[in-house]
Amino acid sequence: MPTFRKFEDIEAWQKGLRLVAKVYKCSSSGAIARDYAFCDQIRRAACSVTSNIAEGFERGGPAEFARFLSIAKGSVGEIRSLLHVASAQEYMSKDVFNDLYRDADEVGRMIGGLIVYLKKAKQRGRKSDG
Repeated sequence: MPTFRKFEDIEAWQKGLRLVAKVYKCSSSGAIARDYAFCDQIRRAACSVTSNIAEGFERGGPAEFARFLSIAKGSVGEIRSLLHVASAQEYMSKDVFNDLYRDADEVGRMIGGLIVYLKKAKQRGRKSDG
């Protein structure tokens, strides 16, 4: 696991930021953009991922970082669930759904890996690399 000097060095944050951009792009036009509450919810969930990674990292300790990563992972789950709703409402094509879902799933797995790493480091009594 590499040492992170700043949260922007974390690959899960970087990929999460790309996911935010895709969510904003796909929700900026069409029927999804007219469903203001839904549009706001999926955008907030996407922003929550990167925001919680950053906030947890800046808190300084591995336990706090892991807690905020867990919140970020929950937000990824929310995005995936909202993507199913968007698909059912025909707010996006199957290709767009698949692309966003794949990205969200990848970010979630990366966050999960960081959580496991931090918990193992804590069990060994080591300080985190964060």
